[in-house]
Amino acid sequence: MERKRFIKSLAVLTLAPSLFIAACKNEKKAALSQKYTCPMHPQVIKDAPGSCPICGMDLVPVSNGSDKNELILMDSQIQLANITTMQIATSNFGTSKVLNARLVTNPELSEVISSRYAGRIERLFVKETGRQVSKGQPLFQIYSEELQTLQQDYLLQVKQAAAFPNEKIYVTLREAAKNKLRLFGYSNAQIESLARGNKTSPVVTVNATASGVVNEVSVSEGQYVSEGSPIIRLENFSQLWVEADVYPGEASSIKAGTPIKVSVNGFPELEQTVKINFISPQIDPSSQILKVRAPIQSQGKLQSGMQATVLLNTAKINNAVALPLNAVIRDGKGAHVWIKTGKNTFAPKMVITGQEDENQIIITSGLENVKEVVVSGAYLLSSEFILKKGSDPMAGHDMSQM
Repeated sequence: MERKRFIKSLAVLTLAPSLFIAACKNEKKAALSQKYTCPMHPQVIKDAPGSCPICGMDLVPVSNGSDKNELILMDSQIQLANITTMQIATSNFGTSKVLNARLVTNPELSEVISSRYAGRIERLFVKETGRQVSKGQPLFQIYSEELQTLQQDYLLQVKQAAAFPNEKIYVTLREAAKNKLRLFGYSNAQIESLARGNKTSPVVTVNATASGVVNEVSVSEGQYVSEGSPIIRLENFSQLWVEADVYPGEASSIKAGTPIKVSVNGFPELEQTVKINFISPQIDPSSQILKVRAPIQSQGKLQSGMQATVLLNTAKINNAVALPLNAVIRDGKGAHVWIKTGKNTFAPKMVITGQEDENQIIITSGLENVKEVVVSGAYLLSSEFILKKGSDPMAGHDMSQM
């Protein structure tokens, strides 16, 4: 019995040094695996104590936690981080491109009020730009001896037609004199007033032929003008043009009648879907881009010169797995998402992405056999992972194996 005890004690003494050496190695290995991070900048990870290169704070050790590449959070943490998930499902996905655009005046609705006879501008009723005028509103008065001659001729023909009612030639001459006055801008009401008053005047009032906003006043009071000289330019802003920039390589997918969604900066509630009605036949030599345009209703708020964004649908993909853009984290190593692996348990998953629009992105690979994905709070999960684990969520992942 004593011999057996002696042999057992001897074995323990023999193993003690090796156990001690192994323990020292494990302790040294644990010390080497210890990571340090900055409380204010968790992206800073160091293998040894020191100071943060960003803010200068002392680095603190981080716990490597469990061996699994997972995070376990409490209910309160999930609620505060606003972490929400969605079930993986396939759906139809429409790809689109965002184009820079601007609102410009529609020249088809512009109206130029010009002088139909030579004369002198006696009075301007509208002298400044930006004023709203209505159709039939007086714009200016002009003195013209030529116009007075036409008035006298018309009154003479009226008298002759009245004196010789059975002579058709005088009726014809009266109508010809009336048509000359109409060609010079006289309205029917002005012609009737001239016939009733039987009095000529070298000064005539010119009225607006359309409603709009005064964009340009080309003359001043007392200025002489020739026949056809522009006096006032009116713009109708009830409808504008949206001009979008398109690269030549994208022009093949666009044609007249293609619907586009237009949103004007600062007026998200006025978003409209319109159709392209013109594609520029040549590239702008200064910018090397094509311009496409479409009419858009101003709705009383939009103005020429405003910046806009055009969303152009380019293709449609059926049975695609699409996630919100915020669900995918992209860096130099690739793209990854956070998946739910259990109750309050989350893990990062490397994915391969495809086409995207302003709201969603297609996942082409990496979500096989995955049921639930984090769609909000993914960036907070990555920060929490770095803080707790002391390493990047995608460290050790190889994109080439996907």
